[in-house]
Amino acid sequence: MPQRYLVTAALPYANGPFHIGHIAGAYIPADIYVRWLRLCGEDVVFVCGSDENGAAITIQAKRENTSPKAIVDKYHEQLKTGAEQLGISFDIYHRTSDPLHHQTAQEFFKVLYNNGAFIEKESEQLYDEKFQQFLADRYVKGTCPNCGYEAAYGDQCEKCGSTLSPNDLINPVSTLSNETPILRTTKHWYLRLGNYEQWVGQWIEDQQTVERWKAHVYGSCQSWLKQGLDDRAMTRDLDWGVPVPLPNAEGKVLYVWLDAPIGYISATKALFEERGTPDLWRKYWQDQDTKLVHFIGKDNIVFHCIIFPIMLHAHGNYVLPTNVPANQFLNLDGEKLSTSRNYAVWLLDYLRDFPEQQDVLRYTLTSNMPEKKDSDFSWEDLQTKNNSELVSILGNLVNRIMVLLHKNFGGTIPEVFPEPRTIIEEAAFELRQYQRNLHYNVDQFLQQYEFRAGLQEVMNLARAANKFLTDTEPWKLIKTNPDQAGAVLTIGVEVMAYLAVYIEPFLPFTAEKMRKMLHLSDDDVAAVKTNKFVAEVGRELAPAELLFHKIEDSTIAPFVADLRHKRAILQTAQQTVTDNTSNSETSINAAPLKEAISYDDFAKLDIRTATIIAAERVPKADKLLQLTVDLGFEQRTVVSGIAAHYAPEQIIGQKVLLLANLAPRKLRGIESNGMILMAGDGEQLLFVASQGDIADGSTVS
Repeated sequence: MPQRYLVTAALPYANGPFHIGHIAGAYIPADIYVRWLRLCGEDVVFVCGSDENGAAITIQAKRENTSPKAIVDKYHEQLKTGAEQLGISFDIYHRTSDPLHHQTAQEFFKVLYNNGAFIEKESEQLYDEKFQQFLADRYVKGTCPNCGYEAAYGDQCEKCGSTLSPNDLINPVSTLSNETPILRTTKHWYLRLGNYEQWVGQWIEDQQTVERWKAHVYGSCQSWLKQGLDDRAMTRDLDWGVPVPLPNAEGKVLYVWLDAPIGYISATKALFEERGTPDLWRKYWQDQDTKLVHFIGKDNIVFHCIIFPIMLHAHGNYVLPTNVPANQFLNLDGEKLSTSRNYAVWLLDYLRDFPEQQDVLRYTLTSNMPEKKDSDFSWEDLQTKNNSELVSILGNLVNRIMVLLHKNFGGTIPEVFPEPRTIIEEAAFELRQYQRNLHYNVDQFLQQYEFRAGLQEVMNLARAANKFLTDTEPWKLIKTNPDQAGAVLTIGVEVMAYLAVYIEPFLPFTAEKMRKMLHLSDDDVAAVKTNKFVAEVGRELAPAELLFHKIEDSTIAPFVADLRHKRAILQTAQQTVTDNTSNSETSINAAPLKEAISYDDFAKLDIRTATIIAAERVPKADKLLQLTVDLGFEQRTVVSGIAAHYAPEQIIGQKVLLLANLAPRKLRGIESNGMILMAGDGEQLLFVASQGDIADGSTVS
């Protein structure tokens, strides 16, 4: 068991506020995990902060016709406020513009430099003649060489997810002048990733024996490693950021993906300086008894699983991450979130429009958390989760117990004689079993980063308690056998105490209300955790309070309409791009139907559900990807002609349907065992997959 935990949540760019995709991807799962560790009495530090350097900040400053400092000051406060109001319990929310961070990042860079981790290179990079400056990745747009998307950025294609460099783009354009840049020679310092390729590959394998990583995280790492690690520039030509601490480096700053993860270290330093123990940060970063866990979205896997560990290893004297439980993406009403097109639900807007309903959002996002695959948010689902689960299950349980106690027993725990208590305890046998096992069951899920399942485990106790009340009907027993009614309600209070304690990591505002209603002390919480809590006779209870309120159709309707309007605009824009890049005059390129077959022919097809766990490009084959798919009972290699549509790292964790009894066939020397089912119209190619969480290997009929 580790002596301490260090938990980080991805540093958000300070060029805009949080939206629900950010929250579901990294911050709620991290907060649940940390709150659980604290509940279990573990020594844990939880750090985060605003990422305030890099080209994204300067681009936003130009858009808003202001300075980078004004941008980061504005959005740092918005990010910090949003997290606090949602109950994200950071020990510190720092910022990378802080002098302590600049000092820490420069010192780290110099140690790497002195250890020979960098190589100095001159290269040709894109330069804007009108603005007389080299163009950082995000200052360049062009056509993606992998999927043909015409608005790809110089670091990543937002459509297919491919990682790019500005020089990869076809027909690049400067976002500053909207003109074609030229190539000009510049000097930068490159991290020699190839020198550490064997080490990082073995380290990742070793980690799987300590704590198995999510399949899509591990698969993404394997895809990167199989492609080979090239030298990567760790400095940029920019006038905003952490200056490179070397002679003759004027106008050079540290690459944001070198400086940002060091922000975890500087935030920890700042925390312990605030606490008056400035050297204690070393215990969390340099003592091998620390368990380091990074919570991120899947687009940051390579940086946290390969590049940052290489940096820590090359520096020496630092702990390495035990796990990086990256989530997949949260979509919005069936479409990918787009901050640039304002297709998002912004956190501060939600908190303004739904006051005192933070836990409704936390519950909805946790229930739909994209832990292993992309998931979806809709306003209708939030309404259903609130009305059918929070109000009807948890809220209804608490309200029934508290109202009956105040109406019939003066708002106190009644004295119950042994015989009625024994009879009721027999009726509550299954409920008590569930209650006693709750801590263990929740812990098993959360230690595996399965937050959806952990939340449902707590809610299942509320469901079981509701069934117990329905079976015993204390509202009727009040008239015929008040002693038994008192016994039922006393058990109800004890179950409420367990719910108040164990719902806290997920719904902290609700837990606080429940603790106040029951007047739970710290000793009571400790008793719950050891299965020793007893509702003592005469305990006074606070007045009943509704935990949740029904969300009416009229309340949700404007938000549904607004989102659908935005989605229509987004889809129109996407269709315009498609139309502009298509040579076809028709909107649908439908292939003619094939000749009819008999049912017996169809019945011969063995189609199974599966998950892609690894992917890599096939050498010298522009259209082929080599995939490893998990069928639950076995893994297979499949070669698929989808490389023009999908980058390998983009599809790790993708659910698919596999024609499993297709005869093996060799493609480019690789034996392919099966075929992935896809749907295409000549322009796009989409995966065909099952709905819901059906197990891999299930048959399709």
